[in-house]
Amino acid sequence: MRHNSSVSESSRNEQPQHYFSAQPDVEMRERVIEFDIHGRQYALTTASGVFSGSRLDPGTAVLLRRITAPEGPGTFLDLGCGYGPISAVLASRADAEVWAVDVNERALELTRRNTADLPGKVHVCGIEEVPSEVLFDEIWSNPPIKIGKDALHNLLLRWLRRLKPDGSAWMVVSKHLGSDSLGRWLVEQGFVTEKYASAKGYRVLRITHAQAE
Repeated sequence: MRHNSSVSESSRNEQPQHYFSAQPDVEMRERVIEFDIHGRQYALTTASGVFSGSRLDPGTAVLLRRITAPEGPGTFLDLGCGYGPISAVLASRADAEVWAVDVNERALELTRRNTADLPGKVHVCGIEEVPSEVLFDEIWSNPPIKIGKDALHNLLLRWLRRLKPDGSAWMVVSKHLGSDSLGRWLVEQGFVTEKYASAKGYRVLRITHAQAE
């Protein structure tokens, strides 16, 4: 993966609240990042003011490299899509329907650009714009832990309830940011939660409805 070191240093100095703003108040500085997932090369445009705007986030990389999207058709949610690395990987399959949601309008525009030429069908929109009747075979997320516990819990419950009965959610969370406590909380909410994989200080959680087991 290649990126401009001076731009990356500037990005690291940005305050996290920019990522959670509808309109980031930092100058938009675009760059292209490259990465490999399961033998396929990706080159995506990213920018300042979005989550991990200078690189493929390490947690997202663990999620994408440890979990392989199913081969059959499916409807997927990329929750907190950022500039779209998860959506791009999922949409590389022609039979994938992906809903990519975020509160950050800059991130949404980048995701539209980064998935425009992929074979899957991608709907890029704000959180309130997903039709209520849409249910998901899988939810993929590097969730926004830093928005605060109450806001995070409300966000996760809102979308996990829209998993199909036999659906799964895949979430990657840093161990030092509370992956284990989040897993316990999900169990308390009635979800089956499995520590599916661990790498580089991150855990990948697999979450399903209790009745699916």
